[in-house]
Amino acid sequence: MLLVQAVYDVSANFPREEVFGLTSQMRRAAISIPSNIAEGVARGTSKEYVHFLNIARGSLSELDTQLDIASMLRYIPNDHAVFEQINTVGRLLSGLHRKISQSL
Repeated sequence: MLLVQAVYDVSANFPREEVFGLTSQMRRAAISIPSNIAEGVARGTSKEYVHFLNIARGSLSELDTQLDIASMLRYIPNDHAVFEQINTVGRLLSGLHRKISQSL
């Protein structure tokens, strides 16, 4: 959830013309990550949990790409702390995916 907050904070400073473009896409991708983790847990089976973890990982990758674009457009610096948060969440998701997959 900290990543969601970070994305909202960083995108708040984007140009107004990005409100319905990059800003909106980044926020949706960020929200999708914890939402899919929660949905996977609620489904009750390891197989479905892994499926929703894969969706969350896809959303994380999408967000990472969008942040790269924001950096390329000079909306954020390429060493912004949000990039480290992306890496941290990616490692956590990969570890969780590996652990749950082993139980299948």
